[in-house]
Order: sequence, then structure tokens, then C-alpha cells
Amino acid sequence: MIEFHLDRGSGVATYLQLVHQVRHALRLGALRPGDRLPTAKEVVAQLTINPNTVLKAYRELEREGLVVGRPGLGTFVERSLGETSMSDRMRLRAELVQWVRNGRQAGLDQEDMQALVATVLGDTFREEIA
Repeated sequence: MIEFHLDRGSGVATYLQLVHQVRHALRLGALRPGDRLPTAKEVVAQLTINPNTVLKAYRELEREGLVVGRPGLGTFVERSLGETSMSDRMRLRAELVQWVRNGRQAGLDQEDMQALVATVLGDTFREEIA
């Protein structure tokens, strides 16, 4: 089951942080179809937030077709976002870990690497469209 975390200083609305974390878990395969999300009551107790915030996040995920609410049972993952196999993900993750280590050895900090990755992602996806 997913465990939510909040960054209260991020400037991102709390409900969107929850939505993003579920999407992220779906992309990485940490959540799969059939998995149950924590109840609103469980999330409220963990994060000390308003129940309506959790319900708003879950409604957004439901609107996107990612989860489905089942009265009396909970909210369940309906579909995944990641189509890559777990073995491919593990291989790519290992390659990325090595890339980050190489970047650190070259003197790059986290912001440098984030900027570089964002640039490469943008360039690569623009090339595919063109």
C-alpha cells in the first residue's frame, strides 16, 4: 500500500501532491490494478489533513480512470500507467543510478542533474514529434 508524504513548503496543493504520488507509484509499478488505496480516514490520521482534501484527490484519480471507489470497500486501482516490464525498469534504474554517480564524480549537484535531465527529456521528445 502507498504511504503518502507531504511537502508543505512546495507550493503544490495538498490534494495534487496525493494525486502525483499515486500517478508516480502507478508508473513505477508500486501500485497495480486491484491494489487498495488507504482510506480517507487512514490518510487523515497519517498526514493530519482535512478529509475533503483526500476525497478531492481520489475523485480526481477516479475522473482520470485510474481508480474506482467501491462503497463500503474502499478505493482500488483500476489501471496502471507504466507499460514497461519490471525487468526493464530495474535495468534502466541501475543505469540511471550509475549515471547519477558519474555526475556526482564530475561535480554535478542535484539541481545540475535535474536541469540536464529536463533538457534531454525535452529535446528527445521534441525530436520524436518532429
